[in-house]
Amino acid sequence: MLAFLFSLMMLAAACAITEDGHAVYKPLVLDDWEVSTPQAEGLDPGLVLSTYQKARNLSSIYSLLIIKNNRLVAEKYFNGQNHAVANPTASVTKSIISSLAGIALRERILSGLDQTITGFFPEIDWPRIDPRKSQITIRQILQMRSGFPWEEFSGHINLLFSRSNWIPLIEELPLSGDAGSQFGYSNFTAHLMAIILARAANADLRSFAQKYLFDPLDVDIGYWPRDASGYYYGSGELSLTPRAMAKFGLLYLNAGQLNGSQIVPADWVAESLTPVSFDVYATVIRSYPYGKILNSFDVLDYGYLWWSSKAGTHPLKYAWGHGGQLIVLVQDLNMIVVTSADNLFGQFGEASWRKEKAVMELVGEFISAIR
Repeated sequence: MLAFLFSLMMLAAACAITEDGHAVYKPLVLDDWEVSTPQAEGLDPGLVLSTYQKARNLSSIYSLLIIKNNRLVAEKYFNGQNHAVANPTASVTKSIISSLAGIALRERILSGLDQTITGFFPEIDWPRIDPRKSQITIRQILQMRSGFPWEEFSGHINLLFSRSNWIPLIEELPLSGDAGSQFGYSNFTAHLMAIILARAANADLRSFAQKYLFDPLDVDIGYWPRDASGYYYGSGELSLTPRAMAKFGLLYLNAGQLNGSQIVPADWVAESLTPVSFDVYATVIRSYPYGKILNSFDVLDYGYLWWSSKAGTHPLKYAWGHGGQLIVLVQDLNMIVVTSADNLFGQFGEASWRKEKAVMELVGEFISAIR
């Protein structure tokens, strides 16, 4: 009996880890992705295996997907998750809002990026408040250069998340600088962008996003919370499955085109991924209390609600959400890396950052190691 059990254990081990470890991260074969193997697409299977072995030790990670040459080559779910679960993507939502802004420009729903926000908020008594606020443009919101404060570092984060209607904060929140003068990561203004899009389109943003973005991707939106006025939050929490996140990444890796359709304008994709805020890293270093922000991400810049960095020799463009939600575009490798994780909602500080950083370093170290 013992010999029989031992044989079963050895068989299970052999099935779990093949010679190249592929069984550990072998993608599910469904109808939404063409699958392949790392080796077939030019990736070192040993490096991929070691990355998934490291991921298994992270307490908050939910998924890790690798797409190479438009094919899903590695996929694994952790901590009780599976491919069908749509989790809140946190601030990855912001990059989706950026794509919707590009679509709105193409559809002439927005007339241009240099429109000021005043016309979209007629309920605000603009002459009575700080006159600099009436100069804020859509472009500056997309660049996180509106002049409104970086809430986490300015002490306004609790105020923000204690309110269910953020529109009055246009009047109440003090500016930390003139519009366009400095980078300040703002959940508040990202949500203003979502409200602007909904009001300009005269439609709820979920319907707009489903029609113009997610239907062409053959993706259904999961839960997406709304504020007290019924506006879907542009700052975060739109829920997607990891495979849906990867499809959005593939769209941007392919200049806004998927399956022969130009879903997001190519020039918008290029413009939105181009860094315009080169003072981000310096701002973070001045403000961040927990030491060096990241080791494997060498720089930190910002486009239109998209981040830019470098891992090793590889430039990165990525959507980044609290807790470790990532859609990382590695354009020189024709590769995407997607992670989802516990979004640690409402948790800010050293303990939550340690979990988020572990997920990011996993991804950064993997990409850095590719030669």
